[in-house]
Amino acid sequence: MILPSFSDYMKLNTATQAATSAIMWIGGAAIAPFGGPLLDIFGRKKGILGAAAISFVGVALQSSAQNVAMFMAGRLILGMGVGLGSIACPTYTSEIAPTKYRAFMLGFYYDLWYFGGIIAALVTYGSAQIESTWSWRLPSVFQVIPSILCVVLLPFVPESPRWLVAQGKGEQALKVLAITMSNGNTSHSEVLAAYNQIVTTIAYQKENPASQSWLAAVKTPPNRRRTMLAISVAVIGNLSGSAIASYWLGSMLSQAGVTDTQSQLQINIALNVWCLACAGAGTLLADKIGRKPLAVGSLTFALIFLYLVGALTKVYGSSTNTSAVYGTVSCIFLFQGGYSFGWTTLLVMYPPEVLSFSLRANGMAIYTFVSNAAGVFATFIMPFALNNIGWKTYMVNASWDVLEVAFVAFLWVETSKRSLEEIDEVFEGKIHLGAENIMQGYDIEHAKTPCVQVHTLRPSNEVCEDKEAGELEKDAKFQQ
Repeated sequence: MILPSFSDYMKLNTATQAATSAIMWIGGAAIAPFGGPLLDIFGRKKGILGAAAISFVGVALQSSAQNVAMFMAGRLILGMGVGLGSIACPTYTSEIAPTKYRAFMLGFYYDLWYFGGIIAALVTYGSAQIESTWSWRLPSVFQVIPSILCVVLLPFVPESPRWLVAQGKGEQALKVLAITMSNGNTSHSEVLAAYNQIVTTIAYQKENPASQSWLAAVKTPPNRRRTMLAISVAVIGNLSGSAIASYWLGSMLSQAGVTDTQSQLQINIALNVWCLACAGAGTLLADKIGRKPLAVGSLTFALIFLYLVGALTKVYGSSTNTSAVYGTVSCIFLFQGGYSFGWTTLLVMYPPEVLSFSLRANGMAIYTFVSNAAGVFATFIMPFALNNIGWKTYMVNASWDVLEVAFVAFLWVETSKRSLEEIDEVFEGKIHLGAENIMQGYDIEHAKTPCVQVHTLRPSNEVCEDKEAGELEKDAKFQQ
């Protein structure tokens, strides 16, 4: 968007410029209803492979575009590939990751958005010197590289153990858990405990009619709550103001007083490096801070600086005061850094955590649909808002962020340091125990007492002081 060669070749106005960005989100929304069933039928890995294959087609069309219609067709198909990947990749990552690494793996997965942003910014900065359409075609072609790497690496990674269990392939699932948790030792106690949790939880959900089909998302109060929380991440992630800096940074900088193309491209590179560092720090601290405090603190910090971006743009936007321009750009960096510290990490970490296995694929499809719909709104509306009301756009957006902070503070549940099956307990009020091979004669009624329920399936030194010796011995044997 910053390159004059692109807008001159495509002859873009405000509407078509907005459409070229929004069309990618529309592609993601279009594929979303099919993503969940595809993952449940064919597996998580094949979903990732399908996303890469679709992206190949989109990149080819976009790179060879002869007019804006062809360019948008390529973006639409590319958006479908990205949309399917947005369902398949977080679902796979959440299900393959051991609990102690899940926050890092899911958080780092989306932190790489900014790594991609750095590469894109550097490529575009270099290609801007080319005096032909290759100045924008080259960055388009480079989009094919991640998909190629994905296809090359897929044969070397295992399928999701939870999907394997659901398909009746328990032996394969046990081997995958052993690979990720104990260097291949299938008799390790943690591996067996995790396997038993997965087997019993999935068995319960398969037998429960409310956990089947698309209606599962709204059929029971716990599932409605899960779906609401997943959707909230999609809405907040796209409508908190980050879309302005992600897609309309050129317009933000022009209104702030930075109008030189080279300077805008340099700021674009620096901003992505800064956001990657902030997102990485947030990912490393996600379990220590907790999901709710991270979400509330990050967004509160970000909205303060979004207000300041609006105020400084209003007062100094048309000024030649260098200090004022630097101040506005600094606030843009602090806004994006605050957002990246928490929300880049949480965008694909929180939704698959709050969704149970039977809901996860379809729930992530719903999340992706809403996320892309919100993305369409943000990318299409923002250029008109920036053109028509200027600095007030930031004020309106920051005020909306205040409502988002309140929603998270009062309605989110904490998921850090819990296995996916233990998170189910938060919504259902219990962990689903019942397989005879797990209980080995353990008294199920006894397991319902509060001090036992929380610790039956994870290591714990906590015991109830009023238990008799025989009961303590039975608990120790069960936990072992």
